[in-house]
Amino acid sequence: MTVERLGELLTEVFGHESFRPHQEAVCRAVVEGRDGLLVMPTGAGKSLCYQLPGLARGGTTLVVSPLIALMEDQVAKMQALGLAAERIHSGRDRGASRQVCLDYLAGRLDFLFIAPERLSVPGFPEMLARRTPALVAVDEAHCISHWGHDFRPDYRLLGARLPQLRPAPVLALTATATPRVQEDIAAQLGLVKPGRFIHGFRRTNLAVEAAEVPPSRRGALVAELLADPARRPAIVYTPTRKEATALASELKGEVRAVAYHAGMTARDRDDVQARFLAGRAEVIVATIAFGMGIDKPDVRTVIHTGLPGSVEGYYQEIGRAGRDGLPSRAILLHSWGDIRTHEFFLERDYPEAHVLGDVFRALKEAPVPTEGLAQLVPLEPDVFQKALEKLWVFGGAVITPEGDVSRGKDGWQRAYDEQREHRKTQLVLMRRFAEGPICRMLQLVRHFGDEEDDGAPCGLCDVCAPGDGLAADTRRTTPMEEAALRRALELLRPRDGQTTGQLHAEVVRQFPAVDRRAFEELLGGLVRAGLARLEDDAFEKEGRVIRFRRVFLTGAGSRPGAAVEARVAVPPPSTTKARKAKGAGPKRERLPKLPIPKPSAGRPSLPHGGARGKPGPEAPGALPALVDALRRWRLGEAKK
Repeated sequence: MTVERLGELLTEVFGHESFRPHQEAVCRAVVEGRDGLLVMPTGAGKSLCYQLPGLARGGTTLVVSPLIALMEDQVAKMQALGLAAERIHSGRDRGASRQVCLDYLAGRLDFLFIAPERLSVPGFPEMLARRTPALVAVDEAHCISHWGHDFRPDYRLLGARLPQLRPAPVLALTATATPRVQEDIAAQLGLVKPGRFIHGFRRTNLAVEAAEVPPSRRGALVAELLADPARRPAIVYTPTRKEATALASELKGEVRAVAYHAGMTARDRDDVQARFLAGRAEVIVATIAFGMGIDKPDVRTVIHTGLPGSVEGYYQEIGRAGRDGLPSRAILLHSWGDIRTHEFFLERDYPEAHVLGDVFRALKEAPVPTEGLAQLVPLEPDVFQKALEKLWVFGGAVITPEGDVSRGKDGWQRAYDEQREHRKTQLVLMRRFAEGPICRMLQLVRHFGDEEDDGAPCGLCDVCAPGDGLAADTRRTTPMEEAALRRALELLRPRDGQTTGQLHAEVVRQFPAVDRRAFEELLGGLVRAGLARLEDDAFEKEGRVIRFRRVFLTGAGSRPGAAVEARVAVPPPSTTKARKAKGAGPKRERLPKLPIPKPSAGRPSLPHGGARGKPGPEAPGALPALVDALRRWRLGEAKK
């Protein structure tokens, strides 16, 4: 089959008259026998990039896929097209899997899907190698990388097994891989001079916004946002199973909502997923256990009720909105306290290195049953299993298919410590994304290294279009704040591109009441006013990456005397826009009136949040009376 027939197959088999952007180049490269790395967002048509060239090359395409639900969905779709597609995974009985193996060896299959853990079954890789496949496609390839957001140890088996399946070309596919993860995927899979196709991360129909909202307000805010039928179907991601169940119950009085999490039985999860896909449920409230490979094109809204653990995971999840190309929205509700939840998960999933050391020292050269080893180490069962898993991943332990374990190599700790630090960095980057006044879509595009993107602001997010946000709120700057911003513009005109820290150090000399965090928020006002732009930057020092931001003037900001009519973000206690769809909604929660002293003449005042669009009253730089009043009020509320 020549590459010239790709167009014919595209129409005859798949019913498409033309390729989507970037698909044809990938298909041509794979048909010619080249290895490839394809990084394209959810909904961009990655599956066709192995299905079409697999057919064109003839023989059987072997597809490694991590989720049974994803596998079943793909096989059903291909069988509906008249293709001979089968799958082998733990959910199928032994007789059915044996027949699939016979069909594979006889050359009766166009596509064979397997779960990665099958490669650890004795004799299975050797069976696959008896018939060289036409193509090996590794779906969700980021799962093979330590640096990916969804690392899966079973994927590490691929690197040792793929050489047996050569000379078949290997195509790695993923929707979420940073440049570092891309390099690791290529190395782990042993890709030979792979074609790299990193495209399409900009979503032109998706408006992204982030709002700082306390946890106690998020449930009511979600209900307000989803009261409008135009914002449904919707996916709501929660940090924990408990929150998913509670919020789904809370929403049921208003919309058809269901919960989904890993604590449910497989049958219940399948039922919930089927109801959502069929439209019998309008809102699914889920943990990150839901969504990989789910193809529901008309999701209008994706809401996160807590800070995600990584930008990669967040991008994959919001990518489930608007796959039909119609206007859609992604809303992130977050606060500083969300970090505590992630710190808990980090301690659970990545124990301290000394815990792994205890297990490592108990290992011997001779294999012993895992149960016997557990008795030698005084750790809780869950902690022991997690520590042993990490030792295996980083080479400190060797585990046989039968479950026996022996000592691995020394030197595992450095790589493990780097990985643990990387997980912390992922959270830092996610927090910077949520808090930073930089175009949301542009931040995502740059994060994934989409080199073909034009770098223009999206015009849709809460930074580019602050008046259109549903959850994010803004207010006008006070006169003192505007004066501080004019000073910042004056300092940038002779020396553009200063770091935010350098600029703050100069501004605070004249405006000592403006602390660093408040200054960062004020700079967001300059960005929203079109007078400045912020760019992330970093340098390495003593092995650590130090991240910071630079401030650059726009054409409007560089003109002397430019008017400063800026708006800054404020945490909204309620969302007036969201309530328009359902009437009055919950009443705005108000703090009690507190005595605010008059500004002193000798010192600039601090902003005290005013109403939307109006400058708030000013308070002096030193606020002892206000602080005392707030403390008394807080104590009274705590006693209640």
